[in-house]
Amino acid sequence: MIGLDAIENASRDEITALQLSRMRWSLNHAYDNVSHYRKKFDAAGVHPDDLKSLADLAKFPFTAKQDLRDNYPFNMFAVPRQQVVRVHVSSGTTGKPTVVGYTKNDVDLWANLMARSIYAAGGRPGHKIHVSYGYGLFTGGLGAHYGGERLGCTVIPFGGGQTERQVQLILDFEPDIIMVTPSYMLAIGDEFVRQGLDPAKSSLSIGIHGAEPWTHQMREEIERRFDMQAVDIYGLSEVIGPGVANECVESKDGPVVWEDHFFPEIIDPVTGEVLPDGEQGELVFTSLTKEALPVIRYRTRDLTRLLPPTSRSMRRIGKITGRSDDMLIIRGVNVFPSQIEEQILKTPKLSPHYLIEVERDGHLDTVTVNVEMKPEFATGTSAEKEFAAHELAHHIKSYIGISTHIEVKASGTIERSVGKAKRVIDRRPK
Repeated sequence: MIGLDAIENASRDEITALQLSRMRWSLNHAYDNVSHYRKKFDAAGVHPDDLKSLADLAKFPFTAKQDLRDNYPFNMFAVPRQQVVRVHVSSGTTGKPTVVGYTKNDVDLWANLMARSIYAAGGRPGHKIHVSYGYGLFTGGLGAHYGGERLGCTVIPFGGGQTERQVQLILDFEPDIIMVTPSYMLAIGDEFVRQGLDPAKSSLSIGIHGAEPWTHQMREEIERRFDMQAVDIYGLSEVIGPGVANECVESKDGPVVWEDHFFPEIIDPVTGEVLPDGEQGELVFTSLTKEALPVIRYRTRDLTRLLPPTSRSMRRIGKITGRSDDMLIIRGVNVFPSQIEEQILKTPKLSPHYLIEVERDGHLDTVTVNVEMKPEFATGTSAEKEFAAHELAHHIKSYIGISTHIEVKASGTIERSVGKAKRVIDRRPK
């Protein structure tokens, strides 16, 4: 694959016509081959033949993560298990994990979409890609790996962890691109500094970051420290893995949804009503071409909005501001970790590593935000640390509306995640 796919520059009419044709196939495929979908459609009084226009999709029931857990391990597959050539598993921290499967065609499609995503980020054949996403049951590492090879790049399949060695191989192999979570990218930057090295002088020119929400301020921090372009990639295992959407490096204005394979909706997370483009709500996806695991109106729980096309003919999603299921309600105020992260990154001497602890003292919620000074300020006086803590607490109170206790920890003591960062510990009684 070299250059843009024709559909990336197609007219809106061409895109919607293709979506309607593929959506009809996907609904029928799910209804005919997955008993879960057949029962849900029948209970809702809808049939795939009722889809006359794209707007008719709103008549069909949603799919949630719990549906996949309830059908663990293989009952959501729409093809015989013998045709499933790959299985991945997403996290099971709140119950049974969700299992996703791929036919040979699904794996091929995924590789093509990841190649398209890497190309959109500025990757080109012959580039060296250092992959620091986790390999194994997590979709990140293998998704990036297959996409890089499909594009014609040299892939360095490092995976997560061993941060000192990550830095050493970046120095030795001189990759052009790194694919890694944004929080771990900053941990790699800290390791450069710890070794007395300037991350801005490394060979890296493009970072493709995803798997967790991250703010514009974190993008600016990564780009400043590494002197490179930091580009957002979006995906989730249930829909296919990474490569559902990707930012274009020339505009960096939100990931472009590859609408020829995934149909996006934004809904009100409470009522389920479909919202117009531009309005904030929960992102929902319907797969249009997947064989093994079609998903119909899958609720991602990610909060964002649909934006008009710019660098490609397909719509974009805004920055993920949080998740409808990780929102904290603190004394009646809705708070997302990303909002607190934004204020941390505005505080000049604080590192971007943080951990939020929520507890209940009597009838009141208390919030402690654990932060660190940046490595270059780690030896600062207690007065400097106290000032940074006061400044952050003031910003959080002013912009978010809650009072917090700020703990400035020793540099390097907040746990660094090699995958999705754990940002919140909520100890309140359930």
